[in-house]
Amino acid sequence: MIKQNKRLFVIVVAIPILLLIPLIAMYFTSEVKWTFFDFCIAGLLLTGAGFSIEFILRKVKARKQRIALVLAFIIVFLMIWAELAVGIFNTPIGGH
Repeated sequence: MIKQNKRLFVIVVAIPILLLIPLIAMYFTSEVKWTFFDFCIAGLLLTGAGFSIEFILRKVKARKQRIALVLAFIIVFLMIWAELAVGIFNTPIGGH
């Protein structure tokens, strides 16, 4: 039980740390231009991904299935992130 709570703690602490990276980068370069909305969406995506992976790790007992599901989820997460960032699939929600 303690191990699972450690993972949740790491997820909750890692998200703001990851969001600090573009915030700090905005002070050093003009190429990073995130708005408040961008930070909110990134926070929601990271939170959803972190808790979804935690859910998979808690509920799926077979090791091979866990690995496959987590890898599939990470791939989907990265595809959504890339679409929102630069619009690689030309959807209406794509970035610029």
